[in-house]
Amino acid sequence: MERLTDFLGRHLWVQILLSVLLASALILLLYPSSSAASVLTRTALCSLGGIAVVLTARRREKRAAGGSTDRLVGLDGRLRRGEVPTGPAEREAMRALVEQRLHRTRHRVAAQVVLALLFCAVTAVTALTAGPRQTLGFALLTVVFLGWFVPYGNLQHKRLCRMRAALADHRHGPGATDADPHER
Repeated sequence: MERLTDFLGRHLWVQILLSVLLASALILLLYPSSSAASVLTRTALCSLGGIAVVLTARRREKRAAGGSTDRLVGLDGRLRRGEVPTGPAEREAMRALVEQRLHRTRHRVAAQVVLALLFCAVTAVTALTAGPRQTLGFALLTVVFLGWFVPYGNLQHKRLCRMRAALADHRHGPGATDADPHER
């Protein structure tokens, strides 16, 4: 699983392609009378805004990690495993990455509530305007997505907070080698 995560982390275009294909497959399951080409085209076009957001966030994370995709993937793996980097440059890159992600997710609880309400509203509107196949499909999607999104978002936030605390302890603990630039 770690190798797959590293591969997808290094090749963002594969993640995007798989997301568009999976979304298209889901739409075709819910609306089987649509043509595959039109669904794929619409899904790709509707995904452009999300792709732009992902690419922008990725560029900022690469900059925080030192400018390299490999370094970002390495730091992300260490973050998932809870390993505090040992070198001063790596610790500084990890600090920058953690602070950026914590800043970006500062409104995560409100976002989770809004997404839950949005998914429930779409499911309710689908129940009122579409058939049982679409209603069941959207209800299942809502349960699966929220059942994954909320716990995984909370887990990521806890990892970020633990890493920030570990980096702060490492910086101020005995034998720390990199001084805080604000303490000079």
